[in-house]
Amino acid sequence: MSDSRNLLRTQQFPAVLLLLAAALGLVLANTPAFGPIDAVLGFHIAVPGTSIDLSVAHWISSGLLAIFFFVVAMELQYELTRGELNSFRKALQPSIAAVGGVLVPIIIYLIIAGGEQTSSGWPIPTATDIAFALGVLAVFGKGLPSAVRVFLLALAILDDIIGIIFIAVLFARDLNWLYLLLAVVGVVVFGVLSRMLPTKHSWLVVAAMVIVGVVVWGLMMSSGIHATIAGVLLGLAIAQSPAMPTRHALEPWVNGAILPIFAFAAAFVVIPAVSPSELSPAFFGIAIALPVGKIIGITVFGWIAMRIGPKDKAPALTITDLLAAGALGGIGFTVSLLLANLAFADDPAVRDQAILGVLVGSLVALVLSGVVVSWRAAWYRRSATTVS
Repeated sequence: MSDSRNLLRTQQFPAVLLLLAAALGLVLANTPAFGPIDAVLGFHIAVPGTSIDLSVAHWISSGLLAIFFFVVAMELQYELTRGELNSFRKALQPSIAAVGGVLVPIIIYLIIAGGEQTSSGWPIPTATDIAFALGVLAVFGKGLPSAVRVFLLALAILDDIIGIIFIAVLFARDLNWLYLLLAVVGVVVFGVLSRMLPTKHSWLVVAAMVIVGVVVWGLMMSSGIHATIAGVLLGLAIAQSPAMPTRHALEPWVNGAILPIFAFAAAFVVIPAVSPSELSPAFFGIAIALPVGKIIGITVFGWIAMRIGPKDKAPALTITDLLAAGALGGIGFTVSLLLANLAFADDPAVRDQAILGVLVGSLVALVLSGVVVSWRAAWYRRSATTVS
């Protein structure tokens, strides 16, 4: 059991598992198995005594994924306070690159799919899947300087922050301010309880935190803001001392169950039996903006960012290092899939094609990044051998 948990904490294996789960969902959706699986995903489960009544698919994207965002937010908190983003100087360069990695994909998407029916999908190609990107880097990047990984990690974290803001601001529906206020109060209570750990009766405090966390999730769901934001707020509110052990405990479950289940359900779409010319502009906008927009935006803005600093100090990364980071940034996947579901929630046909666009664009970026990272890593290994 410990070996399997350690495997799920690596960077390579969870990325492979996520890819296989998405592939399985896409394959089964286009076989006779579609009907029974679709019936399961469409089955509704209600919470007695509340207005919460969700399909299994929505329980996955709003419930299970809230736990994923809880873990992401704990990592965000660490990086913002103790890690790679804990000072303005550290955060400046990846922040500029992250802005480029968001703006350029948006521009490319709107050029291709800026029509009335599909323009709402512009946030979709802005995300970077940190698990996938670091997994590809770990597989193909042996020999790369640590500065590349640090830059990519900071970049992906900033992308997560931007994605979270998009989810909270753009996809709120019929806000109920009372429920939202009560959810915020619950987050404060959760934070206070976490600062009581460890105590003689820690299990009581932990039980109370779990109950409060579930209540906050329900209130956030009822407030009209996407329920995953509850996970974000709780992850940012938890005290640092219990945050890392909690993240360590949840990581195998997130990597081994929650994300693969979400990837399977999100990728469970029927490939439209139409010619390429009949596909929605949203498909092409996302499929092109993810790999192309990210690599251009991150590389160009990253190059500009590296020139900001002392004139007598060489840039930490070269233009080719930035190309590698930009290619990795095009792997959108998890957050992009969620954004696709939210952006086109009222148009299932366009939503499914947008999801296919995420899968195609992320796959192109994955292959491209594997090639670029391998090439760059080989150059560094040869240089090290020559020097030695």
